[in-house]
Amino acid sequence: MKKMELIAPCHFGLEAVLKREITDLGYDVSSVEDGRVTFLGDEEAVCRANIFLRTAERILIKAGSFPASTFEELFQGTRAIPWEEYIPVSGRFWVAKAASVKSRLFSPSDIQSVMKKAMVERLRDAYHVNWFAEDGEAFPIRVFLKKDEVTVGLDTTGESLHKRGYRKLTAKAPIAENLAAALLLLTPWKGDRILVDPFCGSGTFPIEAAMMAAHMAPGMNRSFTAESWGHLIGKKQWYDCIDEAREMMTPDVDTDIQGYDIDDRMVEIARENARLAGVEKLIHFQRRPVAELSHPKKYGFVVTNPPYGERLEEKKNLPALYRTLGERFQRLDSWSLYVITSYEDIEKDIGRKADKNRKIYNGMMKTYFYQFQGPRPEKRTR
Repeated sequence: MKKMELIAPCHFGLEAVLKREITDLGYDVSSVEDGRVTFLGDEEAVCRANIFLRTAERILIKAGSFPASTFEELFQGTRAIPWEEYIPVSGRFWVAKAASVKSRLFSPSDIQSVMKKAMVERLRDAYHVNWFAEDGEAFPIRVFLKKDEVTVGLDTTGESLHKRGYRKLTAKAPIAENLAAALLLLTPWKGDRILVDPFCGSGTFPIEAAMMAAHMAPGMNRSFTAESWGHLIGKKQWYDCIDEAREMMTPDVDTDIQGYDIDDRMVEIARENARLAGVEKLIHFQRRPVAELSHPKKYGFVVTNPPYGERLEEKKNLPALYRTLGERFQRLDSWSLYVITSYEDIEKDIGRKADKNRKIYNGMMKTYFYQFQGPRPEKRTR
């Protein structure tokens, strides 16, 4: 099978988590940059990365890279890429997204337009036609410009990988599924440990945790753009990867995963999302305010995405909310608390300095993942 460079974009600040995931899948990472990890793989790797990676945004086949500080250089560099190796004569192709950082070319619409013209010219010469119907399969292109270096990728995923297919209903400010998974992977939590989210909203943290506990591949119940690229990736490779994912599943695993919310409607939404994900039997959801956060056992984890106070009417309630969370946490003997928030007074209101915090971009919003670590459980003696 042909080896390719594959690019996996991710949330800024979580590159190390994604790198570990890719390495655990058995692939060699060639570079790590802000917001993306590049690795080596074949056609099967495209399928497995889309189906198994929990923290990536999408999987791109790297088509080429070149320096460009003028639109003429962008045109010629794009035209030099062997597009005919990827896109058939009937293919529908376009530059779906252009991003530019510290580069002289910075207008996304102009970059997209110039690159499309260059691709048309290359394919016109390759296929000896003057006009393309573009009535076949979709071939979206994504391009990154950084310090006048252009990286061009063919998007094998389509809709972002955070869309697992289970979240039909959402809360006001839901956390993305791949971000929730990455934050869980930053903690020592494992599927046989207790996990509680007292601000569960539409249930993303508990659902992602349950999928991890049951070894459910996040992409096994959705489709991908590259599934229709039969000339590049055979159908059998997709079927084999789905079979691999099904064989790994342990849906009857014992778990103690709980989600609370003060809003009855959100609890119903969370339950429905868990049902769609196939993990409703692994999670206990209930209406409960954070003031009633408790658990009889030791060494559990609270992992949560509480309100940030982005709306003015909510901001005044934040100190009391975080103080209550801190008070309840202090009563949980030997537990650990992990909170993602942009609220700056969290340590003061929790009543304790975080053992660690990590800057993470939740979309365009700068947040921090505060880690208040409890003691490790005692080793069991035989």
